[in-house]
Amino acid sequence: MAAPSVRGVSAGAGAATGETSFRRKVRGKLPAIRGTRPSVHNGQLLVSTGVPSLDHILGGGLAVGTLLLIEEDTYSTYSNLLLKYFLAEGVISGHEVFIASASDIPCKIIQDLPEPLTDEIPTQGDTKYVLEGPGSEDTMKIAWRYQNLPKFESASSSSARFGHYYDMSKTMSPDMLQSAKTHSFYLPSIIPLDGTSGFSSEMSCDYLQLLQSIQSAIHQGSFDGSNPQQKGQKKILRIGIQSLASVLWGDDLCSQERPHNPHSLTRFLYALRGLLRSSLSVGVITVPTHLLQNKAIIARVRNLSDTVVSLESFISSERESNPLYKDYHGLFLVHKIPRLNSLISDVSDTKDLAFKLKRKMFSIERLHLPPDLSDTVSRSSKQDLAGSTKLLSSGCGSAAAGKKHLDF
Repeated sequence: MAAPSVRGVSAGAGAATGETSFRRKVRGKLPAIRGTRPSVHNGQLLVSTGVPSLDHILGGGLAVGTLLLIEEDTYSTYSNLLLKYFLAEGVISGHEVFIASASDIPCKIIQDLPEPLTDEIPTQGDTKYVLEGPGSEDTMKIAWRYQNLPKFESASSSSARFGHYYDMSKTMSPDMLQSAKTHSFYLPSIIPLDGTSGFSSEMSCDYLQLLQSIQSAIHQGSFDGSNPQQKGQKKILRIGIQSLASVLWGDDLCSQERPHNPHSLTRFLYALRGLLRSSLSVGVITVPTHLLQNKAIIARVRNLSDTVVSLESFISSERESNPLYKDYHGLFLVHKIPRLNSLISDVSDTKDLAFKLKRKMFSIERLHLPPDLSDTVSRSSKQDLAGSTKLLSSGCGSAAAGKKHLDF
């Protein structure tokens, strides 16, 4: 007899406030964190990668507490670009950013972040959002009756913005960068350890120091729940690591088929995932897997990552002159997509994705054959096109089905 009375009180309270008890419960479960949104599939909290088309491929974005592995292209051109998009999205969304590198100074990486295009930048009061277009000086002329309308949108409509576009020909303004809180780890400036640490001694000193720096940033920012953040001020920590496992990190995985310590990288990834799972943070790392001599280590690195994608650039390759790929700059391969709240992960067999870089957009699209083959095309090119046709017909996956263009 007690259960019906409890439901009656809840229903009565809901009727008095004008909303049902179901809505009040759901509202309490979803944390209101800027720059995030819940997944429509499993309710997991998502953040944007900075590339809307990549968010669509990954099921809406990157889940908080997960790790994205980007297997670098040959010259690390486009992989570093995706990492900058990820960091720039964190600055725009008001997240804290952690940057680790063994080659580039982190402060220079921050200064080279691209400028957002059409963006709703919140004011200090966080009540109205000004619309700034890519060419504000070349405004479109409209009817006189609409010229005096206020050039802002309400906070309710602008807060739904998830993911932005960026102009790679311009860098982010100093005012935006000044408001961002960043943490950096530059390996050449780090003092070697004295041998005392709380982690496993089988990990290399460079990885160990990096892991300690990440743990310190998570603990000091209260992202791990040790000192809960104030209500209404919760933030996400974005962790970006550039060219992990390269020779500059003091690892010999890229130089020897039988490295001295083959488990150092995998132990670091295992510990890093433990930190991500227990905190409001998300990580993106780039690894030059094309330089790794031992293929078994590549499989372990992929297994220890939640999401795995790779970039295959057309620079200095035969496909650069192939008419099939004239509109693209490389192939985009999806090796692993996380299936959260499940015992298995989805391994996508999609093979018909390609990326292209414009001045104001990095887009990932389905690879399509040209509409017509002229008689001037050589016989070898036609054979390549025929083989690519078979590739396109066999590469039908969940990420490739549906929309013709993924960037919308």
